[in-house]
Amino acid sequence: MSPAEPLPTPYFLARPSGEPRGGIALMMEGNGIGWQLLRVAERLAGEGYVVVAPDVYHRLHAEHGDWEKAFGALREEDALHDIREAVAVARSLGARKVGITGFCMGGRLSYLAAVRGVDVQAAAPFYGGGIDQLLAEPRCPLLAFFGGRDQWVPMAAIEKVRARHGSDVVVYPVAGHGFMRDGTEDYRPDAARDAWARLLAFFARHLR
Repeated sequence: MSPAEPLPTPYFLARPSGEPRGGIALMMEGNGIGWQLLRVAERLAGEGYVVVAPDVYHRLHAEHGDWEKAFGALREEDALHDIREAVAVARSLGARKVGITGFCMGGRLSYLAAVRGVDVQAAAPFYGGGIDQLLAEPRCPLLAFFGGRDQWVPMAAIEKVRARHGSDVVVYPVAGHGFMRDGTEDYRPDAARDAWARLLAFFARHLR
């Protein structure tokens, strides 16, 4: 491989037991691919999707060492390249349509993919910080989730997103950042159950 060629994108893969009903690019949080993300991947595979979770820090591990430095050094164009690679992997494994979802930084990247023309058919970002600075017309159906008590995404930012996207934004008033993160004090079961049901219905509608 010549120095000018992009590095191959490493990923976690979760496959359904039969033919996939669709594909999903699953985007990691700012602190990397963690156990919660792997559980989400397995749950989505259990619903019939082939799930590809790319490590968007793969260019940065050796140079920066820890996730906080990698987070600050991540370039949007590199992340978008990795998302496109993940989408291509899902399609190579039989997915005709592919959606994208993710949490925290992964939520922001999911929104970025939707408005930057990545070939996905549905985007469902969860509590993505900085989405209010990226507002544009998505090129696929969008369903965005936020917590009304998010300590990292101010309500003023969420309101900007809701003003742009209306009913495509779901806000859980008493949930904070990471309300889907089971096994932690941030987890909010009621919000997580409702969001999961909405997510599955959204993907079932747009990825069939």
